[in-house]
Amino acid sequence: MTDIFREILASKRVVASAPCRIDMGGTLDISTFYYPLRHHNPCTFNIALDMRTEVRLLPHEEGRVRVSSEGFESAEFPVNEAPFDHPLGLIFAIATYFQADGVHIVIKSASPPRAALGGSSVASVALIGAFSSIMDRIGAYRPLYRREIAMLAHDLEESVAAVLCGLQDQLAASYGGVNVWRWHGRVKEGVFEKERVIKKGEIRNLERHILLAYCGSTHISHSVNGIWMNQFIAGKTRKQWQEIIRCTQQFIEAIRREEYGKAAEAMNRETAIRREMTPDVLDDMGATLVADAVAQGCGARFTGAGGGGCIWAIGGADAIARLRNVWEKTLLQRETACLLDVKIDNDGLKLPIL
Repeated sequence: MTDIFREILASKRVVASAPCRIDMGGTLDISTFYYPLRHHNPCTFNIALDMRTEVRLLPHEEGRVRVSSEGFESAEFPVNEAPFDHPLGLIFAIATYFQADGVHIVIKSASPPRAALGGSSVASVALIGAFSSIMDRIGAYRPLYRREIAMLAHDLEESVAAVLCGLQDQLAASYGGVNVWRWHGRVKEGVFEKERVIKKGEIRNLERHILLAYCGSTHISHSVNGIWMNQFIAGKTRKQWQEIIRCTQQFIEAIRREEYGKAAEAMNRETAIRREMTPDVLDDMGATLVADAVAQGCGARFTGAGGGGCIWAIGGADAIARLRNVWEKTLLQRETACLLDVKIDNDGLKLPIL
């Protein structure tokens, strides 16, 4: 990197951050699904949460990249020799893309590690945003737009994982807010459209209708997503995914009308379909939390691809208040499990001022 780059790292506070998310209709943001299902108008819904992942860039030994992230052992490699199959491989891939050597990347997240809240995607959006800001400052090229940052983060994650990945996590991290993403799969235009569901002034009210719990165990999204993709490609579950699209559409319209009971019903139908296809999408704790929610008249589903991580619920304010008390008792059964604070983020990616 240039001397100006090193000077910025040594003299400026280079910090970027982005929010994680909870979601409904996930997996439909993977091209395996939205291209053949496009006539059914596939969409996903997500809420950005003010549990932010912060990325800080510090000066380091020339020619080398060091990454430190909570929940992982720190690692260091020459920038063009870093292994992308490493647990922190995505971060090293981003550093390699920008040819950013002589940098120590420090990642801190307010959400539990590998909790199915989009953590790795959020970190990649924040890191790309930080590097883009520096490149703009030194005159290398113009800063990337939010859409471009999300797309680059997704493409790099997909290339490193060597499997197809969804895009909604990166979009929630870039834009923030409460949005539906419509996956029309057009060739000459972008494959998705953004549509805000809840206005900024209505966000605080929505928070009263949501609950989020960490099950106390980490998840591996590729395992569950891989099963869903293999089933779909084999032609075994096309009708189920068409029904998932309908559930997601009904959920979104119910949220718009503030009909949280109907939103809960749509969510529970979607969760039941996915459990039929993949029983392991919920662990024992997750299954208990979902049963608790249904008993209290709320809807509940896993975040991301499930298999551990978090469960979120939606319902009337009174029903959610009752469920909070029930979930608090259920979560005591596992030492690492807990309720998480739900505050909706409306800002998305925050970039350093250089």
